[in-house]
Amino acid sequence: MNIAFPFSAIVGQDTMKQALILTAIDPGLGGVLVFGDRGTGKSTAVRALAALLPPITQVKGCPVNSERPEECPDWATVSDTDLVERPTPVVDLPLGVTEDRVTGALDIERALTKGEKAFEPGLLARANRGYLYIDEVNLLEDHIVDLLLDVAQSGINAVEREGLSIRHPARFVLVGSGNPEEGELRPQLLDRFGLSVEVRSPTDIDERIEVVRRRDAFDMDREAFTAKWQLEDAKIRDSILTGRASLRKLEATEAILRDCAALAVALGADGLRGELTLLRAARALAAFEGDAAITRDHLAAVAPLALSHRLRRDPLDEAGSTTRVTRTVTETFG
Repeated sequence: MNIAFPFSAIVGQDTMKQALILTAIDPGLGGVLVFGDRGTGKSTAVRALAALLPPITQVKGCPVNSERPEECPDWATVSDTDLVERPTPVVDLPLGVTEDRVTGALDIERALTKGEKAFEPGLLARANRGYLYIDEVNLLEDHIVDLLLDVAQSGINAVEREGLSIRHPARFVLVGSGNPEEGELRPQLLDRFGLSVEVRSPTDIDERIEVVRRRDAFDMDREAFTAKWQLEDAKIRDSILTGRASLRKLEATEAILRDCAALAVALGADGLRGELTLLRAARALAAFEGDAAITRDHLAAVAPLALSHRLRRDPLDEAGSTTRVTRTVTETFG
């Protein structure tokens, strides 16, 4: 059995971990885009969070991880409807992947050998109720990224080609990572990601030593290292589950809505997606922290995640987008 690195044992990268936790509480946030140096724990964090979450219950023979037999799609012809538990799925999307591999397509083998028109599910089916991870998302073809974002937002994968008309649930958290030195995403695609994080290699010597120490201990004895951090992971898991349960109880007051709009206008963010994501992220943070109401402190904490990648570029402003958001939050909220 493959053992994931404990989420709570990841050194630093608090902003990235917070963004992933928020999507675990509210998957409707729209995914996370993580840009930064190689070897900063991006894929490790995704797998660690998925391993930390409770296992999902699914129909054993269902290709889309349906929770109940009646939810299995007709085209799947599921023969084994026993319910089983399995870890939250994490599906990797390789570079150079074709659209057929992503969405699914006609099962050529069955068509040739049996003369049957059957659907062969793709990666989106496997990722349902889990995470879809794309490394080097900035090197993926734009039309594939656009397709993934559309499906992630709607929760439905629709295939209409080769005589097939297939629909199946595809509710997953999309996590994309990349190195900005190798190219950037178009602004239209950047805006479609709910949250964005910039990660950097630590420059503090002690922090770097601790990263190496923990990774080496994990590689030497994975079971013992995981057991050591089990309690800390359990605390995060409990907070996530409690947050999910209380999410809908947190209403947005008129003052909070006004603060969201004022901040987006002050930053010059395009469209209204920024305000909506800011509100949802602040609500998820309030739920995670067990607070009874959404406050300005929650908005200020998540504003860089929700708005930094939606800003118009200002060549005269040498500050990074995250710094601009933080500065504007201080100026707007006082």
